[in-house]
Amino acid sequence: MAQSVTAPSPDPAQVRYEISEVGLDRPWHWLASGWSDLRAAPRVSLGYGLAFAVVGFALTALLYASGVFFLVLPLAAGFMLIAPIMAVGLYEVSRRLGEGEAVGMATPPQAWRRNFGQIALLGLVLMLFLLVWVRIATLIFAIFFPQAPLELGPFIATVFFSWTSIPFLLVGGGAGAALAALVFAIAAISAPMLLDRDVSVITAIACSISAVRRNWKPMIVWAVLIALFTAAGLATFYLGLAITLPLIGHASWHAYRDLVTQKS
Repeated sequence: MAQSVTAPSPDPAQVRYEISEVGLDRPWHWLASGWSDLRAAPRVSLGYGLAFAVVGFALTALLYASGVFFLVLPLAAGFMLIAPIMAVGLYEVSRRLGEGEAVGMATPPQAWRRNFGQIALLGLVLMLFLLVWVRIATLIFAIFFPQAPLELGPFIATVFFSWTSIPFLLVGGGAGAALAALVFAIAAISAPMLLDRDVSVITAIACSISAVRRNWKPMIVWAVLIALFTAAGLATFYLGLAITLPLIGHASWHAYRDLVTQKS
């Protein structure tokens, strides 16, 4: 079954999109398709993921050298909030592979030439969510640890291995999960859709929310898989992102293609 979504103004045409209803097993098919794309273009995909792994490691080192290493945790968790827009280059690789076109190292940057303004606008929205999350996380940290030690060793022991860490992690995790769920509903489908179609960010977000609402069970599974793969990549000091980021990026493209079709 499919549900029609009408594109609101300012799109020039009132194009209708159909949101398909999929089974609970579809996230695994998306992962399998993503893995196939990664294997079809390993140099491009792994190079893309490795670039972000290097940036993450460099940012962590900079925060540590600046004495604000307490920001590493919220920024690492906030990575998932902006990941949909960071994977735009991977969507383009999957799109070209699906159409039988050649891909190379220059393919990911070319993704930004397609519907640049709306893609950039979505990126701005996600960046604002990241800034809100960092602010919330900082406030929660200040409430539970007003006099946290500045040395790394005592800091880790106080934040993660004290009795106060339990309510801190529960409150912080709950706040982060709520914000991540909102961003997931907004961006799960909208990011690849903006690359694929000349639509506004409003239309893409509306389709994304509709797809998540209509397929809430498989999309919960998909969100959990994204969180697990991303966490695995971060837990390996970002090195695992070289694989998990392109895998999830390619798979997200196939999720979009599976869920959204244009009604002729």
